[in-house]
Amino acid sequence: MHKIQRLFGLALIANILIIAPALAQGNAASFNPQALLRTSLEWVDSLGTLGFVAFIAIYVIATIAFLPGSVLTLGAGVVFDVIQGSICVFIGATLGASLAFLIGRYLARGWVSKRIAGNAKFNAIDQAVGREGFKIVLLTRLSPIFPFNLLNYGLGVTGVSFRDYILGCVGMIPGTIMYVYIGSLAGSIAMIGAEDQPTDPTVQWAIRIIGFIATVAVTLYVTRIARKALQEAVPETEVVSKMKVRS
Repeated sequence: MHKIQRLFGLALIANILIIAPALAQGNAASFNPQALLRTSLEWVDSLGTLGFVAFIAIYVIATIAFLPGSVLTLGAGVVFDVIQGSICVFIGATLGASLAFLIGRYLARGWVSKRIAGNAKFNAIDQAVGREGFKIVLLTRLSPIFPFNLLNYGLGVTGVSFRDYILGCVGMIPGTIMYVYIGSLAGSIAMIGAEDQPTDPTVQWAIRIIGFIATVAVTLYVTRIARKALQEAVPETEVVSKMKVRS
């Protein structure tokens, strides 16, 4: 219970820290997450060496608070160079994703486990997903179709182990490097997210192709392990039913 309270409190504080300053300057209707994050990037840029730590902290908070990490990822290419920016983004995204996973695990996992405990099919699928956790996390990280912030919490509810979850985060590296590179082409923080932001068609196509392949792969893979789990679970269910009838 204490772990749950601490994690929930952390998420609440994160939301307050990232949103409160914006609300203090106006009403909730005028809250603009992208503008807020661009302002944060300008602040990070003014900190010098300390900017690395500040950027990572902001990325962690943004991840927990469901704010668009793409602005920060692109901005890292402007504030830092491609290598340093990619490292900062990966560290911040991994830490933020880990905290979100733990929040999902300790707040909702127990409830889900109780609900599927009496259903052999759902329980079998959950266990199968847990056994193949690393591959599933890796493929979903490579695919842009899965919402990053939502996926972090969602995976915490599944049977995926924390170890596999962390290791699977390496799937973020290709996309991170590509987006940080695209951000570096902008030249200034003000250009981040703008319609006329400079870009590289080759890199964009590479992102689309990798994302498409990963999306198809994870869809087929999850479908296969779910089907296999069901095939293994159904006979067991039938056997139990027959034993009950005989008794």
